[in-house]
Amino acid sequence: MTAERPLPQRVFQRLDDREFRSGEALAAELHVTRAAVWKAVEQLRELGVALDAQTNKGYRLAAGIGALDAERIEARLPAQVRTRIDALRVEWTIESTNTSLLESPPPPAGRAAVVLAEHQTGGRGRRGRSWIAPPGGAICLSVAWQYADLPADLSALSLVVGLSVVAALDELGVGGAQLKWPNDVVTDSGKLGGILLEMRAEAGGPVHLVIGVGLNVLLDESARAAVGATGNVADDLHAHRQPAPDRNAVVAALLSRLVPALEEFPRQGLTPHLVHWNERDALRDHEVRVENLGEVTRGMARGIDAHGALLVETPGGLQRFISGEVSVRRS
Repeated sequence: MTAERPLPQRVFQRLDDREFRSGEALAAELHVTRAAVWKAVEQLRELGVALDAQTNKGYRLAAGIGALDAERIEARLPAQVRTRIDALRVEWTIESTNTSLLESPPPPAGRAAVVLAEHQTGGRGRRGRSWIAPPGGAICLSVAWQYADLPADLSALSLVVGLSVVAALDELGVGGAQLKWPNDVVTDSGKLGGILLEMRAEAGGPVHLVIGVGLNVLLDESARAAVGATGNVADDLHAHRQPAPDRNAVVAALLSRLVPALEEFPRQGLTPHLVHWNERDALRDHEVRVENLGEVTRGMARGIDAHGALLVETPGGLQRFISGEVSVRRS
């Protein structure tokens, strides 16, 4: 038996048609009291949901805000991708979409399990950083996949995923996105999103892989300030395409690129993507500061090699750095 959705989620979804609804009308539609509706609206505001409210009219979601819906996403997927998805679910609130999939059995080989969340209580970025994403204003997406054996250069998969993300954004009319090695999606104005790969594997056994993608779609000033407090400058899709693309369309575009990329990676690796990476490389030919195991290296970024390592030209020669061991900032 399916558990009833939380009242804030049900109110959020009722307001998805952009029409004003009074507290009285919401209470009647949802079979709850007006006090319960008021409390749910306040909870939505506390989570950072942008709402318009007018006396004698009621509430509606602010322009550009909309609910994620599994059926709408699936309807936008190409048939060959839809058949590769074993399960796709949208959660209202969850600790972490990545954690949820890591703690669940992996999908069958060659098929994906997908989890999205409107709100994460413990969303994670790379190196344990938190990921801030207000409901309706961002995408928190994780995809589980299983490989029979550990693919060569698995750390380079995050670069392929990044290229899949920017290709999806191009398709949606959001141009100009670049990739900051190893897993940030950026523009000249700030950070659009990030990628987090995690896995569980046993020696000689199958690999349970989870790919997390976070994207900023429409951030208000409070969300931008919260991101700024973490040391990053946030950008969002709305700044590059107005109106911002529907989030269900964004998710469908991402999955349409990600699922084939996951299927092809063990056979092709990173090599076919090197030219595309060079076109999107936000660090290439810039001075960078690389922190690696407590040591700091400064030099000129010179792209990546065929295994996905960052190449940095230093006075002592060309050095290579592997994903997961370093952080990189432009000087």
